[in-house]
Amino acid sequence: MLKNFKADLHIHTCLSPCSELEMSPLSIVEKASEKGLDIIAITDHNSAENVVAAQRAADNLNLTVLSGMEVSSTEEAHIIALFEGAEEALALQNEVYENLMTGENDEKRFGDQIVVNEKDEVMGFNKRLLIASTSLTAHDIVNKVHSLGGIAIASHIDRDFFSILSQLGFIPEDLHFDSLEISRQIRREQAEELYKNYRSYTWISASDAHRLEDIGKRSTIFLMREPAFEEIRLALQNKEGRQAKWE
Repeated sequence: MLKNFKADLHIHTCLSPCSELEMSPLSIVEKASEKGLDIIAITDHNSAENVVAAQRAADNLNLTVLSGMEVSSTEEAHIIALFEGAEEALALQNEVYENLMTGENDEKRFGDQIVVNEKDEVMGFNKRLLIASTSLTAHDIVNKVHSLGGIAIASHIDRDFFSILSQLGFIPEDLHFDSLEISRQIRREQAEELYKNYRSYTWISASDAHRLEDIGKRSTIFLMREPAFEEIRLALQNKEGRQAKWE
């Protein structure tokens, strides 16, 4: 039997320099559960170092936590990568770290990049320049995500910066996104009119939360058998009765 599952697939932890310090993995999963979410994804900028902590923190909750990352391409377009397991996300992280702009994070300018465990204990600070772009093209990122068995989603295509449309002006036919994300800043009616040329893609929407209060402010309803990664893939492909929709 297919059921509806509520998902927020774009959430940043305190590892992302632009995120609030309150965004610890434990606080995030507790807030997500409080908001009635069934599925979330941890998608920090250019890193997956807090993914496992969030998954462990959710062990006693009725909440599925997907492994993810938001990667910045050399064109400065953001791409969400989602995986079934943390191992694949960390494999992408290795590739991202090898291609990340050199330099050290300036905490006063960009913010702290805190690695935290499932108990809210600080394990360290990531000194890489996670706010920066990689030298990987959008094509490189999507192809790498797919080679690792993941799902590639174009982040917030309606934004005037850091989106594939703002940076390239269009989506190349050979850039095979699994879905396009619409931000919580725009209504569905507006999106339907503005991006009608891209209705061949399945659209999702998510909070892109950097603060606890924003978690679940926009979500996607997945009609699936269970809250599992492969079920989400089927829903994005609109196969076997699975569907994804947002209001």
